[in-house]
Amino acid sequence: MKKEVTTQAIRLLETLIATPSFSKEEDKTADIIARFLVQQGVSIHRELNNVWAFNKHYNPDKPTILLNSHHDTVRPNKDYTRDPFLPEIIEGKLYGLGSNDAGGCLVSLIATFLYFYEQKYLKYNFCMAATAEEEISGTDGLEYVIPKLGDLAFAIVGEPTQMQLAIAERGLMVVDCVAKGRSGHAAREEGDNAILNAIPAIEWFTTYKFPKVSEEFGPIKMNVTMIQAGTQHNVVPATCEFVVDIRVTDAYTNEEVLEIIQQQVACEVKPRSTRLKPSSIAKEHPIVQAGILLGRTTYGSPTTSDQALLDIPSLKCGPGDSARSHSADEFVYVNEIEEGIALYIEMLNQIVK
Repeated sequence: MKKEVTTQAIRLLETLIATPSFSKEEDKTADIIARFLVQQGVSIHRELNNVWAFNKHYNPDKPTILLNSHHDTVRPNKDYTRDPFLPEIIEGKLYGLGSNDAGGCLVSLIATFLYFYEQKYLKYNFCMAATAEEEISGTDGLEYVIPKLGDLAFAIVGEPTQMQLAIAERGLMVVDCVAKGRSGHAAREEGDNAILNAIPAIEWFTTYKFPKVSEEFGPIKMNVTMIQAGTQHNVVPATCEFVVDIRVTDAYTNEEVLEIIQQQVACEVKPRSTRLKPSSIAKEHPIVQAGILLGRTTYGSPTTSDQALLDIPSLKCGPGDSARSHSADEFVYVNEIEEGIALYIEMLNQIVK
């Protein structure tokens, strides 16, 4: 059974690679995934470019495990030397755009879902969700689907982690700040210079240390990354605008961080979004312990994924290597997919039976 689903998974990935699926343009790959699942006898749901399904013997009285990964890709960068849409296996490497991020994870989770699909008497239900717009943190992907899935106990989010256990993920919050002054003629030393008024706030962002420190990530990181002020050399600027990139840890919520900032700095602070939340799952959680028993290690992931949209315990884990994501001539090793499917199944077998 494992060998059969592994072979099917690799063939599915080759088909997906050959089909462009840039964010917001994933309709063709959604068609492929939907058709594949239907051919396996699975009853599916499809809305927008998202496809999801529940196990055959779904029982509403049992908790549900979400298996999720995305099927959109970034656009190929200019350094590609190969056709990004030509799936080729060379010396054990399956080349193609999206093969590593996150095609290998997606097909491995689909294979795992199929392995459990018809099994009776499981302690958990399964929900497989292949979603869109992850690469742009869009609202018509997993965020759109979550309310339609019912109560979920926990999730496995498929991203390339070399099948190690990312038990925490940094959140991301970008804030726009405006320091105000009063315009005037520079030669006459008129006005109130907004650039000078911005300096204390910028220094605060540079030096402030949040009291709570994450066990996985250490301190929250804040960096002023953009600044704009003034219209011409002889006019004292009335406003100074700057942007801060904030990587939030599991020690705080985005809302808590924002409240602290607004209390501390003497300028306007507006978040672009608080959607991309820090996330985590306890080391003591059964799925984490199942992975540890199989020799997997835990760590905190510095990258942001759809995991940030989940309000349930979630584990980020999948075949492939994050260092290859978005790189030219992207690839995933075939044996990584084989290992990924086997490990997913072994981890889940420990808790669902």
